[in-house]
Amino acid sequence: MDAIRCEILAKGAEAVIFKEIWYGIPIVRKVRMPKAYRDPRLDRILRQRRTINEARLLYDARKLGVSVPAIMDINLDDTYIMMEYIEGVRLRDILNSMRHEEVKSIMKRVGVMVGMLHVNGIVHGDLTTSNMILTESGNIFLIDFGLGMHSDDIEDLGVDLHIFLRALESTHTQITDICFKSFLSGYERIVGNEMASRVVDKIWEIRARGRYVSPELRK
Repeated sequence: MDAIRCEILAKGAEAVIFKEIWYGIPIVRKVRMPKAYRDPRLDRILRQRRTINEARLLYDARKLGVSVPAIMDINLDDTYIMMEYIEGVRLRDILNSMRHEEVKSIMKRVGVMVGMLHVNGIVHGDLTTSNMILTESGNIFLIDFGLGMHSDDIEDLGVDLHIFLRALESTHTQITDICFKSFLSGYERIVGNEMASRVVDKIWEIRARGRYVSPELRK
């Protein structure tokens, strides 16, 4: 049975994300689109590799108990991942209007989730509150691992958290400090004081040397 396409949820530099109905179930199909400026054979290889990489990251994160969309299907010929549709609201859209105690609780939980990824060598690659969904039941899901990778290098972990801090500073200016301190509290609980200190030191080092690279430039 073919899925019924409902709407475009997002259109990025390398992929289009559709919401569809598949066997009566709402799903998301992330399709990596061909790039006209690349050699067709190279383009196909790159799109297939990135599709496989994202699927592996989602699978590995889910195995760890981190809430991410479940994969329904992968098609390398058409370079798409079909995954569970998560009904909820993006943290980006609600965080600024929440009470500080609620913000602290949510950010601590996000810190725990990211800590579980990092301590197991998974880098999300685009940690922003746009990629965090709060469901009606109160669960928090991480989405969009398209820029992620498997790495336990402190540099990569530091860049991951620096991206998150930059996102907080630009979108949640008034509560950045509350958000990041609460996040680090949950993060340290999982990775331990020593690793957390090394990653945080790396964040400030990245800032000092001006080596931060935005998600768009890292594609």
